[in-house]
Amino acid sequence: MRKKRAKSSKRKFSILKVIGLVTIGLFALFILFVGSINLGLWGKIPSKKELSNFQYQIASEVFTADSVLIGKYYLYDRQPVTFEDFPEHLKLALISIEDERFYDHSGIDFKSLIRVGFKTILMGDDSSGGGSTLTQQLAKNLYPRRERNKTNIVIDKVKEMIIAKRLEKIFTKDEILTNYLNTVSFGDNTFGIESAALKFYNSRTKDITAAQAATLVGMLKATYGYNPRLYPERSLSRRNLVLQAMYSNNYISEEQVYQFTQEELQLDYREFDYNAGIAPYFREEVRKEMLRWIADKNTDGSDYNIYTSGLKIYTTLNFKMQKLAEDVMAKHMTKLQIDFEKSYGKNAPWLKDKKLMQKIVKKTSTYKKLQKTGLSHEQIIDSLSKDNRKRNFIDWQGDKEVTASTMDSIQHYTKFLNTGSLTVDPNNGDILVWIGGINFKQYKYDHISQSKRQVGSTFKPIVYTTALEQGVTPCTYFSAEEIEYDNLKGWSPSNSGKKDEAYLNYSMEEGLSNSINTIAVKVLEKAGIGNVLNMAKNMGISEKLPNEASIALGTGEIKIIELAQAYTSFANNGKHIKPNLIKLITNNKDSVIAEFKSELSSKAAFSEETGQIMLEMMKSTVNSGTAARLRTTYGLKNDMAGKTGTTQNNKDAWFVALTPNLVHLTWVGLDQHEIGFSNTSIGQGANAALPLFGLWMKELNQNKDFNKFTKASFPKPSAEVLDALNCDPVKRDGFLKRLFKNPNKKKTKKFNG
Repeated sequence: MRKKRAKSSKRKFSILKVIGLVTIGLFALFILFVGSINLGLWGKIPSKKELSNFQYQIASEVFTADSVLIGKYYLYDRQPVTFEDFPEHLKLALISIEDERFYDHSGIDFKSLIRVGFKTILMGDDSSGGGSTLTQQLAKNLYPRRERNKTNIVIDKVKEMIIAKRLEKIFTKDEILTNYLNTVSFGDNTFGIESAALKFYNSRTKDITAAQAATLVGMLKATYGYNPRLYPERSLSRRNLVLQAMYSNNYISEEQVYQFTQEELQLDYREFDYNAGIAPYFREEVRKEMLRWIADKNTDGSDYNIYTSGLKIYTTLNFKMQKLAEDVMAKHMTKLQIDFEKSYGKNAPWLKDKKLMQKIVKKTSTYKKLQKTGLSHEQIIDSLSKDNRKRNFIDWQGDKEVTASTMDSIQHYTKFLNTGSLTVDPNNGDILVWIGGINFKQYKYDHISQSKRQVGSTFKPIVYTTALEQGVTPCTYFSAEEIEYDNLKGWSPSNSGKKDEAYLNYSMEEGLSNSINTIAVKVLEKAGIGNVLNMAKNMGISEKLPNEASIALGTGEIKIIELAQAYTSFANNGKHIKPNLIKLITNNKDSVIAEFKSELSSKAAFSEETGQIMLEMMKSTVNSGTAARLRTTYGLKNDMAGKTGTTQNNKDAWFVALTPNLVHLTWVGLDQHEIGFSNTSIGQGANAALPLFGLWMKELNQNKDFNKFTKASFPKPSAEVLDALNCDPVKRDGFLKRLFKNPNKKKTKKFNG
């Protein structure tokens, strides 16, 4: 018996010895494994110096002149804030649900790890969490994990523990909390609590409530699954769990738990999407301007990046004005589009003109790609006509899903009228409103900064201004009779006016306010084409304009922004001012690094007297001329001047408005130059473009915030100017002259200008 017991004891001892040796061996291997990770054999681990100097990639923000955040430029949507900006309930919510012993451990919470291991392994409780402290999670935020496999997960976990220990030695607990809340992901490329607060609640971090803080903190377990916009019920349940955790940790009272859990989510969701939001065309132009500025700035040793440097860009845009303008644009263009399509009916060029549509198709990237594969034109058209699939068609009634071919899609988007609308403060050049098109997602082409279109009769004021400077008096009368200019290949500009117009003679004021073409050409003769081109240049137009008589009717192609610059001359005694987008730029610490200010041109393009005369003439356009519907239809009583414009075949509709503190330009037309309005009735500037100003100004008049613009008055013209304009607007030919004039036969002569 004793021998058996001795053998049994030896056997047990041997087993225990083996177990002990194996345990020691495994522990040694584990220590060696951890040591090898620490030495960087499984990938580099940042040193304390690197950890202490890490920098966030911070999104740059775009603000309006009235400090409304309207956009961001970023690789990662992140706006860091300081510890002082965190409300107490945010910090407590985070600690309660993510790391209860945050202020007790030194980066690794071994008690929590043991608890999690026990629950997960022995009890099979997957809801016990991962046991990672906030410091470890910060390590993961700063140095994201690699591909997910079992070996990598273990290595990454150990790395995060090592980094966490180093972080705890470098930073205080408050600094760790700050870095965590500034780096943690909330999904959809949104990083940090500030960006999340702005996105879901349109609020700064310092202003979020306890319930809102609990909602955002609750997302961290699963940013998609607990997204309050996508899954409100799940998010609400998770929020209430966070609030309960705060109560369990004695951070809030039972009454507060009840109060906060009764609150609805009440999101004010704002996604800073490149394609969406207010003023997308303006934001894109600001981005381009910033890229140019940064490229120039970085040549002196700076290292700015629009996507990562956290710049704050304060623009000139007026948020309320822009919002009203966009609302008005949508209202007017919806109605105009209906009238436009109805006027063509079944004979619309996008429906009937196959040659035109094929010409348009040839310009598309889809056509060019197929062409490179060796397909013939007929094969490409056949392919594009049969590739039916579900597509999202955008129109003014909303998005709709249809089954359509590529040809159907091109046909659909070809028919849409587009617009460009710009408002500038002529006193300082600030751009207050910028609408580059009807839909930035669908039409990226900016009709303010990129498009060059014939400007029609909006060019006539430049012709008249030149004539006045050349000594032509305002009360000079010009015959409205149609002339055939035999040295211009029989060119014969005409009017769409009265039948007996051949017998009428108009003063300059009457000729301009009623936009009479035949008179504009005769005024050009007096002014001289060369002088007019010089005047346009001196007023700020840099585009090369045609050196021919048709310039009187606005055949030159000019960008909206340049034409606006020219018109600021009429508000500044002959001096133009360059429209400006950006006021100032600060770095991520709010230190000003650049300021921008437009200056008046050094030399006046025309005299003060000429400027006063031109304003009076353009006031007549509004009071009794082609823009009179501003008074009659829209009931505007503001002090203002203006000019309508319509190009040949009704391709372009224009309107320019001038008030003491505003220069407003609007263009309406189609991107396909071959298509115009079907008739002048709907396609003239007074009908297609003017309403965008009329409706907008009507809205401004109802808001006292805009009194600076709506209540302003032009300076009274001098007695000399009023005297110079004091004449009958129209004179009819005498009896004998009418007797020998044949209205049905065109008079021929040489153009001499």
